[in-house]
Amino acid sequence: MARVRSFAFSGIEAVPVEVQVQIGAGLPAFLVVGLPDKAVGESRERVRAALSAMGLALPPKRVLINLAPADLLKEGSHFDLPIALGVLAAMDVLPREEIAGFAALGELSLDGSLNPVAGVLPAAIGAAQRELCLICPASQGGEAAWAGSIEILAAPDLLSLINHFRGSQVLEPPRPAGLAEAPGGADLSEVRGMETARRALEIAAAGGHNILLIGPPGAGKSMLATRLPGLLPDLTPQAALEVSMIHSVAGQLDGGRLVMRPPFREPHHSASQAALTGGGGRARPGEVSLAHRGVLFLDELPEFPRPALEALRQPMESGRTTVSRATAHITYPARFQLVAAMNPCRCGHLGDAARECGRTPRCGEDSQNRISGPLLDRIDLAVAVQPVAPTELSRAPPGETSRSVATRVACARAVQGARYGAGGPASNAEADLPLLEIAPDARLFAEQAAEKLRLSARGFTRTLRVARSIADLAGVGVIRRQDVAEALAFRHRMPGR
Repeated sequence: MARVRSFAFSGIEAVPVEVQVQIGAGLPAFLVVGLPDKAVGESRERVRAALSAMGLALPPKRVLINLAPADLLKEGSHFDLPIALGVLAAMDVLPREEIAGFAALGELSLDGSLNPVAGVLPAAIGAAQRELCLICPASQGGEAAWAGSIEILAAPDLLSLINHFRGSQVLEPPRPAGLAEAPGGADLSEVRGMETARRALEIAAAGGHNILLIGPPGAGKSMLATRLPGLLPDLTPQAALEVSMIHSVAGQLDGGRLVMRPPFREPHHSASQAALTGGGGRARPGEVSLAHRGVLFLDELPEFPRPALEALRQPMESGRTTVSRATAHITYPARFQLVAAMNPCRCGHLGDAARECGRTPRCGEDSQNRISGPLLDRIDLAVAVQPVAPTELSRAPPGETSRSVATRVACARAVQGARYGAGGPASNAEADLPLLEIAPDARLFAEQAAEKLRLSARGFTRTLRVARSIADLAGVGVIRRQDVAEALAFRHRMPGR
């Protein structure tokens, strides 16, 4: 019997799977057991065709493939390569002892070439943790090389692997694929006027806070939201690796390059609950996980399905999302920054007497009631975006550049990193109440305002978190009364509520 290691995936965790191959007496058959899905079950035909393309044939015996542990669901075409290697080892084409020290994943073409698969980066890290070597497709060798100093065989096809193990060919070790290029985003200097919205955007970037932009069509809500990523600092090495692992599992890691900039995701308002929070037949990560340590922009917020919006409440609070199935419970990281935009009503012109519809104010109430109170309670800043007059739009000088604002944001984030330490919160948006140092008069003012405005415990804590970010931007060590006042002004500027 021959053995080859591979991996199944539970979230971004690589779960070891042993591929056991036994060729014994009996009627000719090729059986795959161990709870395989349809893609794994079809691998027997791809393996048979790949061997035939190299001039090899399966022996006229009973070939049994067992994927252990047998009670773990095996999904995906990446089991093609370990099954083929195990069969070749059982046929004594490859050395069994040497193959047993490798983990492998890759999809086979009918001609024996290896196609890229999802999850190579977490598989390489899992192999390094278990002191195994890794075999993967040549196009993903650079992605696997990020795992560190482990032996990686990145082969273009099955024949090159056979030649390598038999000593007639040497596969060169791959180098890390490099860093992903930062997308060319628009600059904040193109935003004319809207000083209040610009200020809210800077505060949100400094502390990682959620923000809601409310205004009529064409006021500039989407323009502001798409400029937020340009204000955020680069990801830390640990966060970059975690984000890259999520994108690798989702099959969206471009060229195996490590993601160093905060991701920006903007799903359409027709997205389902599974598309947002994760799920589907194979429990893939959703938009909240693909936006981990980055920005999730939801334009036309009331138009999203109500169940999809309500499903955001738990990951917004805990920073993770769990996809529950009858056979498994899979958890993905989901620490994202929500940026939402909406019109004040269905017609979009509530408050403009010359343009609003005849259903005012019922039109605005119906639109805003599509967003629940618990979801709004998790939004830290709400800004009424007023349209800029054409005269100001054409004659006003350019605003402050994204680079200038990003410098202040980076200084504020550096202060937070020094305050909370390596094992603490990544930003003010994740800080607990005891970590927020506040002046006595500011504390009394915050308590009185929370009582008068009937803030929930969550709303009170989130208000102080925003005030902490305002103080960090000002370079002040403690939260002042004016910081709390500004945070309260942003929290309660929601028309119709």
